[in-house]
Amino acid sequence: MLKIGLTGSIAVGKSFVCSIFRELGCYVLDADITAREVVLPGTKGLNEIVKYFGPEILAATGELDRSKLGKLVFVDEKKRTLLNSIVHPLVIVAQNEWLGSIESADPGGVAIIDAALMIESGGYKRFDKLIVVYCDPEIQLERLMARQSITEAEATQRIATQMPQKEKKRYADFLIDTSNGFDDTRRQTIEIYKQLRLLAS
Repeated sequence: MLKIGLTGSIAVGKSFVCSIFRELGCYVLDADITAREVVLPGTKGLNEIVKYFGPEILAATGELDRSKLGKLVFVDEKKRTLLNSIVHPLVIVAQNEWLGSIESADPGGVAIIDAALMIESGGYKRFDKLIVVYCDPEIQLERLMARQSITEAEATQRIATQMPQKEKKRYADFLIDTSNGFDDTRRQTIEIYKQLRLLAS
């Protein structure tokens, strides 16, 4: 089985690219969904977060209040590092279990894990190949402001907390530029899929 890491900064179009890979028959796991699952009520992950960040980080339902936590960690690098040190190891364990189950079900398959901080965390080294999705910085800023309904200053700050796109591109085996819209992105993704299928076989 071919294990692929897919990454890119916030609001560059990773989800759309992943949806095309799914259509083409790849197995795709979104690290954001896994990160949510490992901090559900009753999990070790949520207990650890409450221990370090306090019970005020919980919503009335007992679930993690993600927007409260987001506001804390986006402006404080120490807190962000602490949060990542709690969540990342749990996510890696869950991803490895998922990869194992795909491999036993379809040894000739292509399994893709999509994660924003794959390069920063060093997690990309576990994969056979790395795809980096990117777009023009101006387009990224516009997309993020529209998606999150936030100001330009807030969007700029969020983008600044991540590794610059230019640097991420250096790690890539394959690049997908989403700047020119859906059709062009689809064309690039299909081309890369053909290469991955050859590698998998």
